[in-house]
Amino acid sequence: MMNYKVGMISLGCPKNQVDGEAMLAKLSKAGFTIVNEIQDSNIMIVNTCGFIDAAKTEAIETILEIAEYKKAGLINAIVVTGCLAERYQDEIKKEMPEVDAVIGIGANADIVKVCQKALIGLETELFPNKCYLPLEGERMLSTPSHWAYLKIAEGCDNRCSYCAIPSIRGKFRSRKMEDIVAEANLLAKKGVKELILIAQDTTKYGQDIYGEYSLDKLLKELIKIDGIEWLRLFYCYPQRITDSLIDVIASEDKICNYIDIPLQHADKDVLKAMNRVGDGEEYKSLLGKMRAKIDGLSLRTTFMVGFPGETDSQFENLCDFVKDVEFDKMGCFTFSPEEGTPAFDMENQVDGDVKKHRAELLMELQYGITENSNKKRVGNTYKVIIDSVDGEEYTGRSYLDSPEIDSGIIFTSEKKHSVGEFVNVLITDFDGYDLIGEVVQ
Repeated sequence: MMNYKVGMISLGCPKNQVDGEAMLAKLSKAGFTIVNEIQDSNIMIVNTCGFIDAAKTEAIETILEIAEYKKAGLINAIVVTGCLAERYQDEIKKEMPEVDAVIGIGANADIVKVCQKALIGLETELFPNKCYLPLEGERMLSTPSHWAYLKIAEGCDNRCSYCAIPSIRGKFRSRKMEDIVAEANLLAKKGVKELILIAQDTTKYGQDIYGEYSLDKLLKELIKIDGIEWLRLFYCYPQRITDSLIDVIASEDKICNYIDIPLQHADKDVLKAMNRVGDGEEYKSLLGKMRAKIDGLSLRTTFMVGFPGETDSQFENLCDFVKDVEFDKMGCFTFSPEEGTPAFDMENQVDGDVKKHRAELLMELQYGITENSNKKRVGNTYKVIIDSVDGEEYTGRSYLDSPEIDSGIIFTSEKKHSVGEFVNVLITDFDGYDLIGEVVQ
């Protein structure tokens, strides 16, 4: 085979990113050269997201942009993978004939053959069962060398009324603990120091294969790995945060006192319409217990505004909840009606401008909370991992911050340091979401 060059643009969530890394590893092993720039490639893969309207729009615009390179003769072929491909199997080729191959997530293992066929002018549309998505195997990391995502499960059974993920990704299925630990060991040997555990619902890990929630047990195995200094938890479902999990986070130094719990809302009736369990008072009780047991806990959450039927009063309930809890980190997005979900054609759809305004109000509220939180951090010293170096200025993160989605710490040092190195930083000031500091011994 000729030494063909392949590039990939991976969109959406970290889970999709991990899938892309596995495909790149297969291509590299088959003799393809992996490149970063579109114009340097013979074939481009767009690993798409299809979760909400904004993600779908980004994916389509990216494909169309790459199609212009193909029309100009700068690249030979385009392959579309990921959630948008899985969800809109028939539409992509019809709407974008420049695309040479469209494959569902169950065909990721066949990416080498798909690319080889595309390069000789043979088109592919392949959508095997979702269960064939590989959960094991080598990855070519697209993250910096000092941190990586670690996918512990795939699929989702929660069936939130607004979400198409179960139909796109299939039923929830955990990886075996020994396979996860083996991958983590391999990543540690490559120099990874921070692992971020991900799944559609990490707290459900193990229930399908071990008969019980086993995230706490998995963490106890991962902390034994030499070289891994931080373990961080994403996408935890509130009703599955057990006392045992809280105790493990509180007692183990390697597990960051940080947890991402996408609550989506706090009003009981809105949550019920979303087909989610719980209400604001139950959530406050859980979060209060976690903060009481886990020293300096950093809480991240995500909320949806503008769900069908959400009234001004229900939105105010959410705002009051945010004021009371004072999350360390918070994201917000507006409801997007997704085909095939119960919420798609629910009555009392909220006006687009109203949804946008509510999101702005909630984020403005959170900004004030974050500012007050940052004021309290001035004078404290944190263990910080360095993410980037620009001359004499460094950017890094403490346990409080996750890469890519959270703010960080901008600091200086009298000594030279390297990316991936841990240093102690005294916080001297803050600027918006960012903390400012200096290295101390």
